[in-house]
Amino acid sequence: MSNSPLSPATTVVAAGRPARTPGAPVNPPVVLSSTYVGAERPGAAGPEHLVYARIDTETWHPLEEAIAELEGADRPGLLFGSGQAAISAVLDLTPPGGVLVVPRHAYHEALVAARQLAERCGVEIRRVDIADTAAVVAAIRGSDGADGTDGADGDAGRPADLVWLETPTNPMLEVADVAAVSSAAHAVGAVVVVDNTFATPLLQRPLELGADVVVHSVTKYLAGHSDVVLGAVVTGDADLWARVRQRRVTGGGIAGPFEAWLALRGLRTLALRMERAQQNAAELAGRLREHPAVLAVSYPGLPDHPQHDLAARQMDGFGAILTLRVRGGAEAARRLTEEVRLWLPATSLGGVESMLERRRRWPNEAPSVPEDLLRVSVGIEDVRDLWADLDQALVASQAG
Repeated sequence: MSNSPLSPATTVVAAGRPARTPGAPVNPPVVLSSTYVGAERPGAAGPEHLVYARIDTETWHPLEEAIAELEGADRPGLLFGSGQAAISAVLDLTPPGGVLVVPRHAYHEALVAARQLAERCGVEIRRVDIADTAAVVAAIRGSDGADGTDGADGDAGRPADLVWLETPTNPMLEVADVAAVSSAAHAVGAVVVVDNTFATPLLQRPLELGADVVVHSVTKYLAGHSDVVLGAVVTGDADLWARVRQRRVTGGGIAGPFEAWLALRGLRTLALRMERAQQNAAELAGRLREHPAVLAVSYPGLPDHPQHDLAARQMDGFGAILTLRVRGGAEAARRLTEEVRLWLPATSLGGVESMLERRRRWPNEAPSVPEDLLRVSVGIEDVRDLWADLDQALVASQAG
């Protein structure tokens, strides 16, 4: 559980508030300034750490503090201009010529960034099925177990330097045993990173399970309204925090102050949104399993999900993402996305609105993702309306 004395549902509302002094605002203000008045003399009045807004700005702080508190970190999070900027900064923790273990299924731009890192810095990439803990551990140790390598040729027995996990994975919803993988990684001195975007810290707190760094696409559930693009990195390790922060300063992948303010406002309703979306997802997953037009459904909350028991132990809920495969292949799946009227065919997820898309329409998606697989992000609408629309679209998908 979180180190906070408050429940996570309360923390999303209470964290990052201004000081409780008479006349103070309830919500933090947006400060629109690119630079700050300098103070050359030590001890001069004013926040000496604020110099230039690419380095730091007070409008980031409330959101950074709130995300860190939710994740159980003892130092502020680091806000980035996008989830991809956060991912790239953390991947750069891999030393040149080092070994990076990644999932075979993950956010495709993260895998693209990993491949580019391999080409640029001679990093060896070991791809693994993160649901196969033994294979992940073998890849970390440098023994057999990974299903492929990219990048520089190197000593096959060399241990990993950085282990990248998504759990559940995008889009296949595989679940990693974070505690077991972290233990194996730390035994060889590797850093463990978990992309916690799908679960959010309300459902899963990887730092408490042994991970070193957590990454979020704040764009998704944390902000929750499909109106900002932001990322965040959280760690309790002082050295890793300083290195990632310096990467933000020199790389310039910073967040705008108004976007940070909007995301904090969105965060306030995270618990309510996630509760409703999870309820809807569980209901729809059960109904979809029985639909004659559906070939398969994957959702960690279903008892037949291969990692259901692990998810139940590791998470405080199963999330609001599911996948389905439509009978009739890719063409039927495409027709479904054209027949929905309430659901949005869109590439994002985690907003209040329900979205779906066929993932293999993207050229960078892993070839092991089925052509007919639809990733479904369930929103907070009335589940009866969601089902009615999905049902008619499924029926129409079979008419071609």
